[in-house]
Amino acid sequence: MGADQRPPSESADPPAGKADIAPGAVTGRIWYQSFTDPATDAAYFTRLDAYLRSVAGTGFEIAVAGIQPGDRYLHPITEFRCAAQVIANALTAHREGYDAFVVGHFQEPGLAEARAAVDMPVIGLGEATMLHACTLGRRIGLVTINPVFIPYHEDQIARYGLQRRVIAVGALDADVAQLNKAFDDERAYTRLRESFIEQAGSMLDRGVEVIIPAGGYPMLLFGREHGFAIGAATVLNGLPVAVAAAETAIRLRRLNGTCTSRRASYALPPGEAVEEFGRFFVPPAPADEAGPPG
Repeated sequence: MGADQRPPSESADPPAGKADIAPGAVTGRIWYQSFTDPATDAAYFTRLDAYLRSVAGTGFEIAVAGIQPGDRYLHPITEFRCAAQVIANALTAHREGYDAFVVGHFQEPGLAEARAAVDMPVIGLGEATMLHACTLGRRIGLVTINPVFIPYHEDQIARYGLQRRVIAVGALDADVAQLNKAFDDERAYTRLRESFIEQAGSMLDRGVEVIIPAGGYPMLLFGREHGFAIGAATVLNGLPVAVAAAETAIRLRRLNGTCTSRRASYALPPGEAVEEFGRFFVPPAPADEAGPPG
């Protein structure tokens, strides 16, 4: 298994209450789990880190972690390998005192297992974005980065019971290298944008009102266009949606104790199960309880 890229450890002690929060103090720490390699995908990763920090609410701190090797092969076996690393990193984030964990990959492999593994809010980029899109329009369409992901998203839509709302899934025909290039090459960006508009245009004929770039890459790429819309259909950047969802979950938990239901689907595991999983996947805590640089 490849090494994870962990953000720095933070204090595990949350503020006791609103009255105790000093001006400028950090009131919530969020671990954002990217599925990209910080070195290989630096064009994306460095921009993602800066962007997420820029959209975080006052008092919230975002630590962006990557995976090495990243999710590059567009295949279920790679998604499965990344899912195991996501669960391991959720356990590490909880141990290090983070207040929420975001699975920053639209397909969200490992989301349900991570949510069931740790006693803190776990937010999925795809789930949060699609649910918010339901407040913006009646019919929603997804445009993913590659046709290989279409069946993933169709399964995802069914899993969340959104078949009557998310009615269309289209795809660009791009790979990670093309997406990385588009951040710096205006011609490459224009080609991807035109392809995206073409895919979205066919959805407008079906009554789609909200179009979601289904992935962190296209969200960040097209997010540079403020108020982006195609034929008056909103193009929804889910990155700030996921961050805001994590912040809201932290606030609600502190406000009135609202938390993940543990009755069935997300029942917490026995300690022995966590220990067993950790022997295979979770790196040991450093002696000084500080994680290596992310």
